[in-house]
Amino acid sequence: MRVGIVGAGAIAMGSAVFLLERGHSAAVWSPSGKRTAGLAGGAALDATGAIKGVYHPRICAAVEEVAANDVVMLALPANGHRAVLDALVPSIEPRHHVIISGHLSFAALYLAKRLAERGIQIPIIAWSTTALTSRALDPTTIKIGVIRSRIDIAALPVVFSDRSLEICRQLFGDRFRKVDDLLTIALSNLNPQSHLGIALCNLTRIERGESWDQNANVTPTVARLLEALDRERLAIAARFGRSVRTIIEHLALSYGAAGGNVAEVFQRMVAKGLNTYGPKDIATRYITEDVPFGLVPTVFLARLAGSGAPLHESGINLLSACYGTDFAVGNDLLPELGVSNVPMLLDLVNNGFPVVKGG
Repeated sequence: MRVGIVGAGAIAMGSAVFLLERGHSAAVWSPSGKRTAGLAGGAALDATGAIKGVYHPRICAAVEEVAANDVVMLALPANGHRAVLDALVPSIEPRHHVIISGHLSFAALYLAKRLAERGIQIPIIAWSTTALTSRALDPTTIKIGVIRSRIDIAALPVVFSDRSLEICRQLFGDRFRKVDDLLTIALSNLNPQSHLGIALCNLTRIERGESWDQNANVTPTVARLLEALDRERLAIAARFGRSVRTIIEHLALSYGAAGGNVAEVFQRMVAKGLNTYGPKDIATRYITEDVPFGLVPTVFLARLAGSGAPLHESGINLLSACYGTDFAVGNDLLPELGVSNVPMLLDLVNNGFPVVKGG
């Protein structure tokens, strides 16, 4: 199967390697072109870690080349989603499937709205997280950490769920679980809440550019904050009648480490050699992406459901104060959806936006 990947960071390149290793075709498009310059010039992509080898993904020079593939996959930070989705919309055809890897902030609904304006409805597949973890050592070298054993997915509209599940399994193997809908996915992505606790408790390390072990520094104090944030998320899900995995269940499926509490799980991850360096730049996506596009939507859902999320709200406010910016207004996707109540949201995540005839 032919897959066009939007993005050229570690996850995008790791996904390309995974697909190539499984015998599929993978093409990568970097909106800026900077990270793919070497590959476009003939350099190979070297992969180490969970997948080892030398690979040659095709490099797309323009968004139209991405749309020449059967499946389009978004694998880039959420703060870049709107721009690339707007660029993609004119080239999307009814034959396409779109996968959003590590879905945040109802980006699938935004895409569905734009396509409905064109009179098109296609399967849009939202993943609760990425298929793997990966780190870019340089633009042509990546280290793949963990290939996840289980990923929750939902299709928009839900009528395409079975078809979408099969597509994902064909591409990436039998590691996917179909859940209710996009709302469940929105409440299943744990990265924003976890990154909030980790970044907030290590902010001076990040600002000073220190080299520090992220997992080893999830101490019992930090772990208790992660657990408290998780309880807020689980309570929001319960108000919507949804069942989602706990942080401990997520870590066990992602990293094969179990424990009675979050601190024990991280200690066992470190003992297994599953450690990574924490961010070394104050502009880390842990903040610039996850606060406006992860935490803000969580608080939005909490308010919509009449549930409290004081720790999530406090995290947004504290980091906004630290950075001197208002992260609460930094989301350019959510306001475009016009969601004002629970019934409207439930209808949209089930059916998508009405298709404009002759659009």
